[in-house]
Amino acid sequence: MSFGQGGPQSQWDPWKPQSQQPWSSGGGQSPDWAALAEASEARNKRRRLFLVGGGALATVAIGAAVAVAVVSAGGDNQANSPTSQVPSAGIPSESASAPSFAPTSAPPPLDPKDFIASAKKDTAPLSPDTLFSGTQLTLGGTTYKKGPTADTRNCASAAGGTLPKVLTANDCTRLIRATYVKDGIAVTVGVAVFDTEAQADKAKDETNKRSFVKSLSGGGVKGFCESGFCRTTSNSYGRYAYFTNAGFTNGKDVTPEDTAVFKIGNDLAQFAFDQIHRRGQAQASAAANG
Repeated sequence: MSFGQGGPQSQWDPWKPQSQQPWSSGGGQSPDWAALAEASEARNKRRRLFLVGGGALATVAIGAAVAVAVVSAGGDNQANSPTSQVPSAGIPSESASAPSFAPTSAPPPLDPKDFIASAKKDTAPLSPDTLFSGTQLTLGGTTYKKGPTADTRNCASAAGGTLPKVLTANDCTRLIRATYVKDGIAVTVGVAVFDTEAQADKAKDETNKRSFVKSLSGGGVKGFCESGFCRTTSNSYGRYAYFTNAGFTNGKDVTPEDTAVFKIGNDLAQFAFDQIHRRGQAQASAAANG
């Protein structure tokens, strides 16, 4: 038996367009209601599965789109950063360099010797009190009592042996002296003043073992080194030459074994140098701060 246009009887597929129903519009045969109900339930089940599956795919697609948008907006360096970011305009660039400053350097300190090398720059007050202040002097744990002082414009008159000629030849302008005593030993230290360092150096080079400043006594200090043998020294620094003449106040000759006499002479020679240097330091400091 054939239906329709002929050919083999086709099975009804509710999802296939134009498939034939399992009944015809004509004839007396009743439709199979159980088969129709079963087919309807199958159709509804497939529809629900399709809607659920399609929604899941849409959700995945949307999630992927949002992830791509976040990564694209944040950039490669911010993919793992928190989503709340300070506006990029307020973040300094990592490549920004620190401000640079021009190199600076302090001026070199002034040399104290420059201020005692000539009378033109060495203008600070000068007297026995500025060179030999106080009533006593302590050096290396030894205290020396200060005796008389003197300030002589005629340098040769305060010198002995070959020194007067040396001082005069190099135009000495002043000879300042002071005497210090301890335990029967006395020393007179004398500072000769010249206009230039070259004059002072030349005077020092021209001295010998017979060049000495005259000892200065009085004011409780007995005369010493007026005859016999005493220990003398000479040196120079800046425009100054300085000398010492040390011996016993009882007139005893000094020998190489009299170390106490050598010590007092060496201490006062060092003190004279230190005082001249301090004079230069004070003037250099005043010039730097002026």
